[in-house]
Amino acid sequence: MKNQVVIITGASSGIGKALAFEYGRKGAQIVITGRNEQNLTAAEAELKAAGINAKGIVCDSASEEQTRAMVNQVIQLFGRIDLLINNAGISMRSMFETVDLQVLKQVMDINFWGTVYATHAALPHIKAVKGGIIGISSIAGFRGLPVRTGYSASKFAMNGFLEALRTELLETGVHILIACPGFTASNIRAASLNSEGKITGESMRDEGNMMSAEEVATRIADAFQAKKKTLVLTFQGKLTVFLNKWMNGLLDRLVYTTLKKEKDSPLQ
Repeated sequence: MKNQVVIITGASSGIGKALAFEYGRKGAQIVITGRNEQNLTAAEAELKAAGINAKGIVCDSASEEQTRAMVNQVIQLFGRIDLLINNAGISMRSMFETVDLQVLKQVMDINFWGTVYATHAALPHIKAVKGGIIGISSIAGFRGLPVRTGYSASKFAMNGFLEALRTELLETGVHILIACPGFTASNIRAASLNSEGKITGESMRDEGNMMSAEEVATRIADAFQAKKKTLVLTFQGKLTVFLNKWMNGLLDRLVYTTLKKEKDSPLQ
């Protein structure tokens, strides 16, 4: 990765920031994006303090205009893009029948359209160097989760888009990895939206025994290096995908029961 240019969207915290450290320590030049300038500046300072060549660019992934401007700025600064990591994402938790549909649109705009915008803008530059694309998806992209209908829909869409694109690019030398972490210790649940589109501000799950963002980042980097097409993390995640394929009736009940036990679950 020496001197290669890596863009990571939504990288001011969590898995995105962990990936910035992972690739930065391998010698890559790191570009991180995010909507919150203060958080982005703090993350950039952390990376630079660790000796990593990092540049933070304020960018709302839900905006095509801002995303294209960000990619153009990267080309002006570095002249190339070797790897795009579509990490920007937001979650939600609400029963579908009571949710404001704008919440689902907001989740889709960031998780799915954000991936589409960044990939479309960066693809010509990635093809030029036979680089790669990583999509940070979710187990919810394989198995729909109750009270997370919008989030599940966005990740299913993301998986389908990247799988189709990977096939289109089969003979171009561009590699695409769809990475699906299970429940990971990060801030995505605390930043999830409720039925009215307001940020909840707290996690509804015990994160003490979850895989850390740093471990997830290492596993993703290793999988991309090994040219894997799909990465499903954690035993729970692998079991969920398996049971959903072969015993989806049973899994309906297991998923319902598990998520009903969450703190303040709308299923209760």
